[in-house]
Amino acid sequence: MRSRSKKLAAGIGASVGAAALAHFVPAASGLRRTRTRLLPGLAGVGDPYHLALTFDDGPDPASTPAFLDALDGLGWKATFFMLGSMAQKAPGLASEVAQRGHEVAIHGYEHSAHLLRGPLWVNRDMVAARDLIADLTGTEPVWFRPPYGILTASTLRSARRAGLAPVLWTTWGRDWRARATAATIERDVEATMVPGATVLLHDSDCTSAPGSWHNTLGALPALAGLWASAGLEVGPLSEHGVGLGPR
Repeated sequence: MRSRSKKLAAGIGASVGAAALAHFVPAASGLRRTRTRLLPGLAGVGDPYHLALTFDDGPDPASTPAFLDALDGLGWKATFFMLGSMAQKAPGLASEVAQRGHEVAIHGYEHSAHLLRGPLWVNRDMVAARDLIADLTGTEPVWFRPPYGILTASTLRSARRAGLAPVLWTTWGRDWRARATAATIERDVEATMVPGATVLLHDSDCTSAPGSWHNTLGALPALAGLWASAGLEVGPLSEHGVGLGPR
């Protein structure tokens, strides 16, 4: 797995490495539409018949168990981009996510944007999260998604050294907003869908509007109908063929 993750990180890192000429240049990858078109591997574009479902900011005892139960009911597996600080507070829950068949990935130890952080801080934060989550879940994470989706040259270098593949998203529900509802989340996801989509949602409100996770959870049945009508298979990034084209 470690060898696989290093190869995967190197492959995706090479596709975006040319942009990392200065510390701030890669931050432009935060433009969702632009990166989906110009950097599809980084954006998470994969098999057009598959949808990668991802959740950020957990594990959170107040909300993540409800998502795990809902995903069981829908027959879906997903990728959970965990914060080390959250996993440290709920080690048993971090382990449960993996035990229930979901893929675990890294969202950093602290939810802090890399844009104004130096390379030493970024490297320490990423490695601390990787090592902690690997220890708690018994799996070696492959993917890394930086907080706020902001990449810098330091992010890319640290991910490469840590054997992690950076991946953002093509599609989102903007579910962190105070004015989001289950209906707006469904509409935002539908409006930003692309073939081979990677969808960003949140299983915790630790960096979002208080209670916002209820809306995300409530949107899942409608999203299931939307994706079923499109003939899409829903699963984790490991089954998405990111950067590899159709399976």
